[in-house]
Formats: sequence, structure tokens, C-alpha cells
Amino acid sequence: MTERPHRHAASDAPSAWVARFAPLVASGARVLDLASGRGRHALFFAARGARVVAVDRDPALLAALAAAPGIEGRIVDLETMDWPFPGERFDAIVAVHYLHRPLLPHLLHSLAADGVVLYETFAAGNGAYGRPSNPDFLLTPGELLELARAKLTVVAFEQGLVGGDRPAVIQRLAAVGRERQWPPPLP
Repeated sequence: MTERPHRHAASDAPSAWVARFAPLVASGARVLDLASGRGRHALFFAARGARVVAVDRDPALLAALAAAPGIEGRIVDLETMDWPFPGERFDAIVAVHYLHRPLLPHLLHSLAADGVVLYETFAAGNGAYGRPSNPDFLLTPGELLELARAKLTVVAFEQGLVGGDRPAVIQRLAAVGRERQWPPPLP
């Protein structure tokens, strides 16, 4: 089971990383929001004209998104079930503060050939600042970058300590499928 980070006052605003690279995702795109939680990224992309599939294991969280136009909620425990999207393709996949390594190959397989991956989660060293601290739930240095190299072209990558109200060690990736017209416009 994934170790959940300590929850502070939750924000409805999208991650600054996701918002920065959102222009890579076209209006009308089919977006997969993994472990969507309260749906801040699902709502953000739906408001931009995307068709979003929000996935979470908590039915109460998805119920709150039921009335939102452009969002299809699916109750799925990504860690105990088979990959729930065999044969489906997404124009963009968004994952923030979630890591379950067995899913990573499925993500790449489910991404359209010119699709976008926006990923941001905790990395090794985060235990010094709070949860998660279990190495099973922390990316190793450069792990997202190595994953992307297999099938994607990296647009941006960061890793390190971020400050703010809750310091954390993170990795962030924005990458596109190799059939994406190059170069993509940078925000």
C-alpha cells in the first residue's frame, strides 16, 4: 500500500509544475489523472476543455467530482488490481504525489504516441522533512528521467529540495511522446 504523505491544509490549486506545462495538453485531450484525490488536477484540465478520467480508490473523493462536467470518475485501487485501462490511450497522464512502480510501464503503454506526461512526486531524502519516508515510495535520483528515456522526449526535469510551508524532496517531469511535433512550445 502506498504511504500517504502527511496532509496539511489541502489546496484546490493545481501543482505549479502541472499548471506550468499544461499548455502541452491540447483542449479536448483525453487526460488520465492518477490517484486524483480531491480532483484538483482533474478539475483544472476539465476547465481547460479536456476530457478527464479521474482515478482514485476513495469513492467519497470521486463522488465530489461526479457533477463536474468533463470528468469521468473511476474507483480503482491501482495497487491491488490489474491495470484498469488495457487498450485505452490517453493524450496526457498526470500524477502528483503518487508512486506505485509496477504501474510505470503501463503508463508509458497507455500514453498516445504524441502524448504528454506530467509527473511530480517525492524522492529519496524526503524522510528528513516528513512523510513519505519509506524508500519504497520515494523515487531514486534520476528515476523519472530514466523512465522517460525509454519512450519519451524530456521537455523539463527537476529534482531536489523545495521549500515553502512544507519542505520536501521531489522529482518533476514533463515529457512528450516521440511523435509530438518538435520543438514543443515552452511556457
